[in-house]
Amino acid sequence: MMWIPMLSLTALPHVGGIFGGLITRKEVKTWYTTLNKPSWRPPNAAFPVAWTTLYTGMGYGSYLVWKELGGFTQDALLPLGLYGMQLALNWAWTPIFFGTHNIKLAMIEIVMLTGTVAATMVSWYPISRTATLLMVPYLAWLCLATSLNYCIWRDNPDPKKDD
Repeated sequence: MMWIPMLSLTALPHVGGIFGGLITRKEVKTWYTTLNKPSWRPPNAAFPVAWTTLYTGMGYGSYLVWKELGGFTQDALLPLGLYGMQLALNWAWTPIFFGTHNIKLAMIEIVMLTGTVAATMVSWYPISRTATLLMVPYLAWLCLATSLNYCIWRDNPDPKKDD
């Protein structure tokens, strides 16, 4: 019955992705089109494909760590705790950026997310190099997403500010 934890942990990241997609779907056609964005940004159609791949990789990586450490044990507290923290930060970014249109807060949040993903990878490396390698595309995508978030923040001053 080891396939149940494997499927569950691999699917878990997709839960937040589905809810995030519901928020994004509306805003990407309305508010997002009004923003100044850099010319190098990926096309909108790339995002769901990328996130499906990234969520699957990180989820399976978490399963490998879980399996190697014998489940949710004391030894798993730090590596899976960091993983859970980065997952929560990941899920929070979309409602901040697309839901509240708070580009600056989303920028701060994605920097915290990227750092937490790096810390997760460092904690996973001695346990499972394969799991760590499954996180490399995610970290690379976050670097791109952080740069994109920064450019959008820089190029779209907050209209509510008086200064």
